[in-house]
Amino acid sequence: MDKTNHIIPNWAAPANVKACITTRKGGVSRAPYESNNFGLHVGDDAQAVTQNRSALCDELGLIQSPQWLEQIHGIKVVNAKSDGLVRTADGSYSNEKGQACLVMTADCLPILLCDEKGTEVAAIHCGWRSLAKGITERALAKFSASPENVLAYLGPAISQPNFEVGVDVLEAFFKAARNPAHADAIAKAFISAQRPLHFYADIYALARAELNALGVTKIYGGNYCTYAQAEDFYSYRRDKTTGRMASLVWLAND
Repeated sequence: MDKTNHIIPNWAAPANVKACITTRKGGVSRAPYESNNFGLHVGDDAQAVTQNRSALCDELGLIQSPQWLEQIHGIKVVNAKSDGLVRTADGSYSNEKGQACLVMTADCLPILLCDEKGTEVAAIHCGWRSLAKGITERALAKFSASPENVLAYLGPAISQPNFEVGVDVLEAFFKAARNPAHADAIAKAFISAQRPLHFYADIYALARAELNALGVTKIYGGNYCTYAQAEDFYSYRRDKTTGRMASLVWLAND
């Protein structure tokens, strides 16, 4: 964990690509949102959330407002803008310097993307529904770079031992399998739970399988658990009423 209470992704992104993932530490929100909550939709005091958001922008030196989203577990990816409008989508893309793409999570998987040249970035919010429906493909379609020239970082999400799902989740991913190799990787991402027709799903493995099937092989991260690491992360499945972390990526100004 970074000493600033943020995670700075460890990936081979170009130097001008900046990224940051917040933890639950360092803000002003009170319990049960303590303390660095960025979600205005979860019942927290709006003034505290606004203060947390402003402090983050100041700390990261963001001159333009990040693209805040109303996330609905869909597959829409919008072009990030600094006009102050909150857009209904589960991802955003930018090729403009200083414009941060941002998603909020509390168990779902945030994926940060950039190209090897450092000219394009995107952030996507991957709950299992969005991932199975193809949000990753939608995000990659925004890039002028080909998938083999795109890097992906998998931010903090719920780990397999804590992510029990029904058979409907397994079926949704198998239905979306792009080829036999992808189907095989999907199968390996599920292990049987004690309850009949229930499984433990590895959302990190499912994301890697999807990215690989789309041609992205430079994949980093995927080594946290929002559910188990209660001191560091919010978890909706663990706490129900809780805050949201923010995952950002942007191109630095000259």
